[in-house]
Formats: sequence, structure tokens, C-alpha cells
Amino acid sequence: MYISTRTPTLSQLRAFSAVADHLHFRDAAAAVGTSQPALSGAIAALEEALGTQLVERTTRRVLLTPAGERVARHTRRVLDALADLVDEAESARRPFTGPLHLGVIPTVAPYVLPALLRLVREEYPELRLYVHEEQTGSLLDGLTSGRLDLLLLALPSGISGVEEIPLYEEDFTLVVPEGHELASRSDVPRSALRGLDVLLLDEGHCLRDQALDVCREVGAGEAGATRAASLPTLVQLVAGGLGVTLLPQTAIDVETRPGSHLAVSRFAAPAPYRRIGLVMRSSTGRSEEFANLAVALRRAVGGLPVRVVE
Repeated sequence: MYISTRTPTLSQLRAFSAVADHLHFRDAAAAVGTSQPALSGAIAALEEALGTQLVERTTRRVLLTPAGERVARHTRRVLDALADLVDEAESARRPFTGPLHLGVIPTVAPYVLPALLRLVREEYPELRLYVHEEQTGSLLDGLTSGRLDLLLLALPSGISGVEEIPLYEEDFTLVVPEGHELASRSDVPRSALRGLDVLLLDEGHCLRDQALDVCREVGAGEAGATRAASLPTLVQLVAGGLGVTLLPQTAIDVETRPGSHLAVSRFAAPAPYRRIGLVMRSSTGRSEEFANLAVALRRAVGGLPVRVVE
């Protein structure tokens, strides 16, 4: 049996990881910023170094061999560990500098980002912030794979290997069409949902799951197959008379402006609520930096209709 004594290079590992992720040489080459011939050469060199075939090339697609599947898992761990090493070194040298890839759920981003971006601009001018607005599942995958450094989403995240820092809690409010019998009330019992058509977001949004939990507590359900991909669309459906919906408090001023033909009602205490916070990998070398960022973020959202969690 042939055993190679050559050590794979990082460029070879990055090339192979891209091929394993995309299963397409052109897309993989674009992802790592190289040409297809250079990518093919890197894969061939890695196969020679390891003494085994990793990739099966067909006329239509790329497949990983059984050995390639196993090596891909190890490769991702090596690259993640390397990214954490670089992060730790940079953080130890000078925190709040360099790139930070922050993932944010769509039901938080439009309402909290103005305060967050102002904070970064004023207090951390050397931090290069990249914002990724995605659904919760995609964000968690991005965090565990190393594509994202930090997440801002609803807690708990429900996965292992992460640390969570609560930032604030916000109540859910009931949004109804203008003129509805529950319009502008401040004492709506949760049981009132049983007699209403509750409109929800599409699958994949954590806000949908949270709203469903509230409905299930009182035996209510969603309104048939009518769903929306975003909160702006959701409130348009309500304004059109198709039902009612639940919105987090921070979304109210943006989504129910004057002239929207919508009315906002408050639930009787204790109102249903959600908790928003930061989520990071337990292995990150930037935990102290992110903890300090959380302290600053709590100050930044103090002007929003939320309850800050210390």
C-alpha cells in the first residue's frame, strides 16, 4: 500500500473544501477566487499527497469518493480550527478590529440594525462588519461551519457547542385590521386568538414557531394556507382583511405606520414575549470581545420598546 509522506497545504485543503461544498468545479473555483485549472491542480496534488482518490469526476457533476467524504469532514475541522486560531490571535492583539461576519434573523434586522450600525460606527471604527440576514437554520449552519462569527437571533438557539448572551426581551402585540373589534385594546386575553384567523410567516422563520407556540397555548391555529415570506407582506395581508397576526414590539413603528389601515392591540399581562441575544461558537477566541459587544448593544437598544436583560 502506498503511503505518502507529503503534508497537504492549506490552499489544497481550501480548494478541496470548496469542491466538497459545491460539488462543482466552476462554483468551487469562484468561491476560493482561483481558476478551474488551478483548482483541479490543487485537488490532484492533495490526492497525490494523501495517496487516495477523493473526487470522482463525471461528465455532468462531481462526486466525493467514500475516502473523500471522510477527508472532507476532517478538512472542515482543520479549517475551522485555523480560523479560530487566527481570530484568537487577532482578538488578543487588538479587539474590535478586522472583519466580523454577523448573522441576523429577518424579524430583527430591520428594527435593531440602525442602533447596532450606529454603535459600530461610533465606538468601533476599525471593525469591518459584514451583515448576513438569513433564517435561523441557515445562520446556525453558518456559525458551526465557520462562515459566520456571531449571530443575533431569538434564544434559545437549540444547538450544542455554542454560548448565548441574552440582550433583551420584547412583547408580542396583536395587529388587526383598522376597525376590528379588538383594535387598539390594551387588555386582549390570549384566549381571544381562538376565534381569529392568525396569519404567520413561512416555514423556517423562528418568529413563526414562537407565534405558533402562543396560539397552541390557547388552542388556536393559523389561518389555512395563507403565509408570508416577510413581516411587510404579513401586515399587508392583515390590512387586506385576511386575518390578524402577531408582531414583536420593535417592528410596530416600522410596519404599522399611519395610513397602513392597521391597528395595534396589547395582550393582557403577562404578555407573550421573545428573548433576543448573541450566539457564538464555544470554541471562538473572541468570547471576551463579544461579551463586551453585548454590553454595548444593551445600551444601544435602550431606546427601543424592549426590556434589557443584564
